[in-house]
Formats: sequence, structure tokens, C-alpha cells
Amino acid sequence: MTVRTRVAPSPTGDPHVGTAYVALINLCFARKHGGQFILRVEDTDRTRSTQQSEGAILESLRWLGMSWDEGPDIGGPHGPYRQSERGESYQEHVAQLLAQGNAFKCFCTAERLEEMRVAQRAAHQPPHYDGHCLTLTAQEVTEKEIAGIPSVVRLKVPSEGACVFDDVLRGRIEIEWKTVDMQVLLKSDGFPTYHLANVVDDHMMEITHVIRGEEWISSAPKHLLLYRYFGWNPPQLCHLPLLRNPDKSKLSKRKNPTSILYYREQGYPAEALLHFLGSLIDARNDDQALIGHGHSTRERTRLLLEYFSAHCELERISVGGPVFDIPKLRWLSGQWIRRQAPSEFLQSLDEWGYAWPRAISPQQREHVARIAMERIEVLSDFGPLVEFLAEAPDVSRHDMALEKLSEAQVHAGLQGAIEALVPLDGASWNQAAIGEALKKSAASMGFTLKDVVRAFYIAVTGKPTSLPLFDGMEILGKEESLRRFEIALERLH
Repeated sequence: MTVRTRVAPSPTGDPHVGTAYVALINLCFARKHGGQFILRVEDTDRTRSTQQSEGAILESLRWLGMSWDEGPDIGGPHGPYRQSERGESYQEHVAQLLAQGNAFKCFCTAERLEEMRVAQRAAHQPPHYDGHCLTLTAQEVTEKEIAGIPSVVRLKVPSEGACVFDDVLRGRIEIEWKTVDMQVLLKSDGFPTYHLANVVDDHMMEITHVIRGEEWISSAPKHLLLYRYFGWNPPQLCHLPLLRNPDKSKLSKRKNPTSILYYREQGYPAEALLHFLGSLIDARNDDQALIGHGHSTRERTRLLLEYFSAHCELERISVGGPVFDIPKLRWLSGQWIRRQAPSEFLQSLDEWGYAWPRAISPQQREHVARIAMERIEVLSDFGPLVEFLAEAPDVSRHDMALEKLSEAQVHAGLQGAIEALVPLDGASWNQAAIGEALKKSAASMGFTLKDVVRAFYIAVTGKPTSLPLFDGMEILGKEESLRRFEIALERLH
């Protein structure tokens, strides 16, 4: 048997990190077993599905280094790979179910269904279809159709017993049939619901393992019932734990950003997000060992995928729910950035869309990159860190106040710094000479550099911390650095 897995996102919004998480597990499982990974677009929601969302999903997964053997963009022998293009197949299978008596037409109006739900809520019953149209005779169905009354097609569900099935991750699961709703299979507009399309497509595309989120456990009986009605062997099922917030609540955009696009726009390296998602699958991996040295970005991504594929064991995934730990993701992002060569980091900034200020010349950029990349975790940290190189800060008297020094002492420290820096000529204007001059100036007034350096940072960068001060002053040059010290001095008068 050739292992075939799939991911089937709905193009109804921004691509979700949960989609990437499920896609990665399906991809790695297929690769480990020498199988195929399929991407299918489940766009049966005609009101919410968009081509823009579909494009964003495919682009995001590619950005993370994932590829698929069959899909809507590359085709394949089991296409088409959009459910909106497979309508004829669904109609045929619904007709089969109706002919077999395994499904029935329901003519209930929206008003009647709402009245039914209100009554069920009042009786503290779970919402479910009450079977009102289940006993319609063939003649009654025909009469309603001739009258033009809209209908849907619903699944017939046993009233007694239980659906028992084995889950790769969770073992034996038993769900009583009386808790399973008579699901709509075909909507009044002729489009299938997820439940019908999912089963038909998985069978027609020869999917052997359905690896999906645990929110679909309650739907498994409906799907397995359809496999039985059609006389098909069902795939193996594996229901993955949902991504969680640190408080163990379900990951949602109300508490944390969930869009892959957000992390790309913030400047997280793709390898960092891929690495993080892989660590949720198997926490045994060595984070440091997986951050490769001396490889290109594409090569590092390939090596990551190879590692996660080799170690992908569904049975080892914890059902407790992996935590989407943003501090760890930021840490990993910083680690990946620091493994880049300065030239590669510059290329990452360019590809991300960073616009260099004119004040930073092309010749200075590698120097700036070398010292900045050690101090950021995502690319969006870079701009605020180096903005002082492009424009002098607007400092106030209040900004220059230090906790341990009086205003007069700060004034003396700035004045002494200016006097110590003036003698340095252009050839000796480098971070080592600047640092030595400022240390000697502070010592001559009875200070340590640590006592006054915060004032120097404020004067030069406008912030108490930034790029290393001496490196920043070297890049700014002598004239601009002295001008900023003098402006700060004036603010103290």
C-alpha cells in the first residue's frame, strides 16, 4: 500500500498556523513512508471562499518550504483538486445514497428548523434534526418537488448502538448513534457539505490516512457511516490535538496572532516557524542542533523537513495539546537570524521589504547588519534599532535625567565626552578609539563609563539602549556624533 495523506484547507480567510501544523504532519508522515502528500481545496462554502484566500494558503505553505505531489496548482491523476469543480461526482454519489435508502430529502423551512432548535434548547436537549421528513413517502416527496419546494439531502443515521473505531493516536473511540445528527449532505443550492465532499474526495483520491484536528472526532461516525453505505474501506483516522494558548485554551486570534501571513510580515524567518511547528510534533528534537550552520536558506529548510520526516511518529504525539509559545518562537527566530552570514541577513531584509534610509550608505550596510543581527529576534525589530542612524533623536531635558547623577554631573559628563572626542581624527574614528576616549573622559571626572553611558546613549540614539554605542558612533561619523552630543548639552542649559 502506498501511503497517501492530504491537507484540505478552506479558503475562507487568512492561512492559519493550525493549517500549517496539520499540513506538516501529513507531509512528514507521507515522506517517512515513501508516500504522497496531496493538497486539496475545500471551497464548498460559496459565500466565504475566495481565490485570494486560496492563493494566500498555497503561498504560505510554500514559504514554509512545503511542497505537495498533487494539488490545484500542479494537477495530478486524481483531479480536479477544488471541490467546487467536482460537483458532478457529488451529485452521482448522493443519487446513489437516495436510491439505496441511506439518505432522504428534507423540505423543512428555515423557520421550522429554528422553532425546533428553540424547543430543544428549552428542553435542554442537544441540537439535532428531529426526523420530520424522514418518513415522507415517495409520492409526498414527488409532490413537494413538483410544487418547487426547496430541499436538502440528509444522511440516515442508526437510532441504536454505537459507532466504534480505532484512532491511531487515541486508540478505540466509541460514540453512540443517538448523539449523531442527521447531517445535511447536499445543500439546496446543489453544493455538498464538507461531510459528503470530504468522504467522496478522500476515497476517489485514494487517501490512506486522514490526519486532522481533534475537532473532527464527533464527525467521524458520519464519515464512517458514509464509507459503509458506499461499500468502501475507510482510511486510518488520526485526530491531532489542537494548538493551544499558554493557558491551554484553544488557539484563537483573540489571544494570539494565528495567521501565517502575520508571522511573515513581522519578519520571522520561514525556517524558524517551520522549526517551531516541528517541535510541537516531536519535543525531543534538539533546537540548537537543528539550526544548521553553513547552509543556504533553502538547504536548511530541506534539512529540517528531512529531520522531521525521519522522526514523525504519530503515536508519540501528545494528546495534551501543544502550546503555541510565542516567546519560544521569537527565541528560535533570533537563533535562526544569528546563524546567517551578514550578506544573507541583508538579502533577508531586502526580500522582506526593508527600505534602507539614505543616510546609511550601501558600504555601511554590512557593518550595520553585523552588529544589529545579534540584537534582534525578528526582522521587524531591525528598523527601530537602527533608526537613529538615519535621523537625530529629539531629546529633552527630562530624557537626560539620570537616577544616580545630578544634572550638573550629566552636563559635565557630556562636556568631557566632547572634549575627549574632538582630538580623534578621521583615521582613528573607530569603535575601539571612541570607547577608549569616553572611558578616559569619565575616569578623569571621577566616574566610571557605566555611570554616564546612559546619557551618551540618549544623546546619540535617543534611547537608553540600542546598537552598541561605539559602533553606532563609528557609523555616524565624528561630525554627526559630536553634533548630537552638543544638542544634548544645549538641552541641559
